[in-house]
Amino acid sequence: MRFYTNQHKYYCGINPHTRKMYICILDEKGEIREHRNMKTDRDAFLKAIAPFREDIVVAVECIFTWYWVADLCHKEGIPFVLGHALYIKAIHGGKAKNDKIDSQKIAVLLRGGMMPMVYVYPAKMRATRDLMRRRNHLMRKRSELYAHIQNTNSQYNLPDSFGPISKHQNRNGIAVDIEMIRTYDGILSQLEKSIIKLANNHDPVFYALLQTIHGVGKIIALIILYEIENIRRFASVQDFASYSLLVKCAKESNGKNAAPAAVK
Repeated sequence: MRFYTNQHKYYCGINPHTRKMYICILDEKGEIREHRNMKTDRDAFLKAIAPFREDIVVAVECIFTWYWVADLCHKEGIPFVLGHALYIKAIHGGKAKNDKIDSQKIAVLLRGGMMPMVYVYPAKMRATRDLMRRRNHLMRKRSELYAHIQNTNSQYNLPDSFGPISKHQNRNGIAVDIEMIRTYDGILSQLEKSIIKLANNHDPVFYALLQTIHGVGKIIALIILYEIENIRRFASVQDFASYSLLVKCAKESNGKNAAPAAVK
């Protein structure tokens, strides 16, 4: 995990919501210079930080409302840090939690060089990545319907007479779930066509190379492309393996590995 350690005169922590957001601005001595709830609005935010624009850094927790803040800071030339939500909670947890406290916690971590950073995904590729993730969500729902049909057959110990229900000719007369599956099939087909067209605007060479891997087709290649974005952002193979959740968390205490407790 990387931490933001650059020094500034002012540190701004934001806890944004759809209509309101809490901001906290600390100076280099840790004194609160601004701490208030305000309307979630670009112009209002720029006005609030205007007295501190000479040297300020802005940080937001990585939740669903960070896109506009990152884009605005990039446009205005303001240093921006995206904080890892789970690491922030682990580092600076507490009994009391509200928007006012959270905004100050972010500013304090930022000033102290303890803000855990995550990658700020490029704006030009976010829309397509979000479509890919939405497609994955719909595919999971479709798979649940398939599983429900098969499980119903197993509950009554019936012979497996359905056949491969992924094929249209084997679906006739099988549960109401099939109607939902047909709906998902149409939606996913159109969505995948749109995604493939959009993907041609982003690194077509990398996209083509991914499809040369055995077992990787257009859709899996797109998932890899849009989740990685740029392989150079990983400093080492180990960093990439960790990002891909292929590295187990090491736990050690008093020079010994902390083994999980046995289940009794």
